[in-house]
Amino acid sequence: MTGDQGMVGGRYQMEGLLGRGGMAEVWRAVDTRLGRPVAVKQLRADLATDPTFQARFRREAQSAAGLNHPTIVAVYDTGEEPDPHTGVSVPYIVMELVEGQTLRDVLRDGRKILPERALELTQGVLDALSYSHKAGIIHRDIKPANVMLTRTGQVKVMDFGIARAVADTSATMTQTAAVIGTAQYLSPEQARGETVDARSDIYSAGCLLFELLVGRPPFVGESPVSVAYQHVREMPMAPSELDPVITPDIDAITLKALAKSPDDRYQSAREMWRDIARVLSGQQATAVVPPVPTADDNATRVVPPVPVVPAYQAEAEPDPEDDWDDEDDRPKNRAGLIVFIVGLAVLLVAGGAFAFYQMSLAGQNPVNSPTPSVSPTPSVVMVKVPRVIGYNKEAAESQLANAGLKVDARTVNGKDDATVNTVVKQNPEDGEVPEGTVIKLDINVGPKQVQIPDDLLGKHVDDVREELEDLDFEVETVDATEEDLDDNEGDVLAIEPREGSTQPAGSKVRLTVATGKSEVPRLIGSTVDRAKELADERGFEIVWKTKEDPDATPDTVVEQDPEEGTMLKRGSKITAYRAVAPEPDPDPTSSSPPPSSSPPPTGSFGPPTNSQSPPGGGDADADDDGEGNANANGGGNANGNGNANGNNNGFFGWFGWRYGG
Repeated sequence: MTGDQGMVGGRYQMEGLLGRGGMAEVWRAVDTRLGRPVAVKQLRADLATDPTFQARFRREAQSAAGLNHPTIVAVYDTGEEPDPHTGVSVPYIVMELVEGQTLRDVLRDGRKILPERALELTQGVLDALSYSHKAGIIHRDIKPANVMLTRTGQVKVMDFGIARAVADTSATMTQTAAVIGTAQYLSPEQARGETVDARSDIYSAGCLLFELLVGRPPFVGESPVSVAYQHVREMPMAPSELDPVITPDIDAITLKALAKSPDDRYQSAREMWRDIARVLSGQQATAVVPPVPTADDNATRVVPPVPVVPAYQAEAEPDPEDDWDDEDDRPKNRAGLIVFIVGLAVLLVAGGAFAFYQMSLAGQNPVNSPTPSVSPTPSVVMVKVPRVIGYNKEAAESQLANAGLKVDARTVNGKDDATVNTVVKQNPEDGEVPEGTVIKLDINVGPKQVQIPDDLLGKHVDDVREELEDLDFEVETVDATEEDLDDNEGDVLAIEPREGSTQPAGSKVRLTVATGKSEVPRLIGSTVDRAKELADERGFEIVWKTKEDPDATPDTVVEQDPEEGTMLKRGSKITAYRAVAPEPDPDPTSSSPPPSSSPPPTGSFGPPTNSQSPPGGGDADADDDGEGNANANGGGNANGNGNANGNNNGFFGWFGWRYGG
C-alpha cells in the first residue's frame, strides 16, 4: 500500500501521513507487536519497479539498520509491501519516530539562527557522519530536510544509505525529483558523476552550514543543471558578505568545507567538528582560505568573492555550453583591465617624478663634490603577525606564509593533551613586523618518551628510585603483601609499568617493595610439632615455655606472644606456651606422735600399777613429748625407770596412750 491506511508487514498499523517528498512518503504507525510508535517510510512505486534498485536499496537499508548513535534516526526494520493498485513490491523502512521538525521547516519559518547555534547544529550532523563513515556508509544526501531537530534541541540525521542506492541506479536529475530537489547540496564530484567518498558528505555539510548561517544555499539557479554547474565551476561567496555578523573564522570553516577539490576540504567529519569546537570555545580556526591577489599586499586572509577560473582553462577548447558563462565574465574582465591600466599609469607617473627628482639632485651637486651621494632608502613593508598558537604545523605555516612571513619551527616536548602536534608558542605572537620576518614556532610533540630499565627487580629500593628519578620518572612505593622467605627488606619485587616499557617522562612508576616481614601465624591449638612447622613456613623461631592448664590437651599451644596477624620481621622469635597437667596436692600430716625409744615411766608419778593395756594387747611406748605409746604385755603392770626422769616419761607416756591414741 502507498496511500491508504492499513497494515504493513503484518505488524505496523498505519495511522496517518506525516509527510511526502519527491522520493517517498512517511507515515506515523504503531508496532502492534511491541506497542511502540514508529515512522514508516515507503518508496515511490515508480522507483520500486527497478529490480536492481530494490536489491541495492535492501542492502543499504540493512547497513543503515546497523547504525546505532544518538544523532542518527534508528532503523528498526525493513521489508516490502505489494502496492494495492499496481501490485508492485514497494520497499519500506521502519524507523524511530522523532517528535520535532526538520531544519527545512526551521529555515522556512524565517527565524534567525545565530551563528553559534548554526555551528552547534552542524556539529550534530558531523557527529552522525563521523559514526557512519567509520561504519563504511556514506550518506550522499545531507540536506535540511534530512536533519530532524527534536523538541529538546537534539539533532537527528535521517535516510542513511538511501541516497547511495539512488545514485547506484544511474538515475539522472530528470528521472527523479529526489535528486533534482537536492541539487543545491551536491558535491562537485557527485555533479560530475564521479566516484565519491566520505569527503562528499563534508561538502554537503558545508552547504548546510552556509544555509543555516545566511538563510539560503551557497548556489541558487533557475534549474538543477545551472546549480550543479555552479557547484563544479564557481567559487561560493563568503557568508560574511551576506551577514556581517559572521566572523572570519566561520567564513574559513565554511569555505574550506566547500572546497572544489576533496583534498582541500576537511579530510574527516571529526576534523571539521574539532575546528568548529575551537571557534565555539573562542579560539582561532585552523582552516585557511587560499588568498586571492588583490591591491592590498598586506592582507593576511582574503575571501574570494568572485569565481576564479583555473589557468589551464584558457588553453582548453571552447565548450558551447560555456558561452553564456564567458559572456557573464566579460564585464568582470573589463573591470580588471581598467584597474590594471590605472595602476600602471600611477606607477609610471610616480617613477617619472622620482627620476626627475634624482636628476635635479645631481644637478645641484658637482661631480667632484666631496659630499657623497645618498641612495634612496628602500621602503619597509610592515605586515601584521597572525596568531597561530593552537594551529597544527601545516596550518600555522600557511597562515604565516600568506602574511608574507617566514617560519622557523622546532619541536618541543610538552603535555600529553589536546595541544599535541600544535603550536604552543610563537615569537612574536602579534603586532606588526617587516615583511619576511622569521616567526619562531614551538610545536608540542608530547612528552619525552623514556624506557624503563629492564634490570631493576631484586635491587634495593633506594638504588632503583635514584635510577628512575634520573630518567625523569615520578616514583611511588607500596609495601608487598606477599613475599618469599628469602626476600630481604627493601628489595624491589614488582614494577608497574613493567620493565623495558617506554613511558612518557614525568609519568608515575610504582615499586612494590619487600618489607622483610611476615604475618605471625596462629599457633594456639596446634601441637608442638605443628606449631614449629607453621613458624618455619613464615621464617620464625619458637621459644617454648610451659603453662599448667587442666582443661587443655597436654603438649598443645595454649598461648602465644605476639598474637596471630602481627607483622614481624622474619628471623624473630615467637614465645609459645605448651600445656602441662597440674601437680597433685600432698597427703595431710598424721596427728599421732612418732614412736619413742624411752622405757615406760615408773615410780609414784606413774599410772596405777594395775592399768589395763589397750584392747588386743601389745606394747605401748611413751616418749617425752606426750605423744608416745605405752607398752603393756597382756594387761600386765607398767614399770617406771626408777628415776625422776623415768617417772616423768612413764606418766606422759601413759597420758599419751590414754588420750592421744
